[in-house]
Amino acid sequence: MNGACTCIILVQDNLNTHSFSSLYEAFEPAEARRIRERFEVHYTPKHGSWLNMAEIELNVLGSQCLNRRIKDLSELRHQVSAWTRLRNQSQDHIQWRFITHDARIKLQRLYPVITSLSVQ
Repeated sequence: MNGACTCIILVQDNLNTHSFSSLYEAFEPAEARRIRERFEVHYTPKHGSWLNMAEIELNVLGSQCLNRRIKDLSELRHQVSAWTRLRNQSQDHIQWRFITHDARIKLQRLYPVITSLSVQ
């Protein structure tokens, strides 16, 4: 192989503004299609903070897999790969439950205080 990657994994949110049309604006159609076909797109959840979910998952990785001394990079790769397989097989997932009511309590300092006006 000449060192070029065969697949580009792209993780992006579900905004409808994301599209590959810019490839067709920058390249000839055949080249744009060739580039587009190299992408494997993974969309983040429509509801909930994907960044928070990623941080939680990295924390789980740290506490379940990386909480000990690992002698070298090869062993690290092996351990993370084994942990990933087990995690995927168990189909563990994050229950995102941050609703508007909870946000208003937790983020109260960001909401304006409305006082009633007396009408005379």
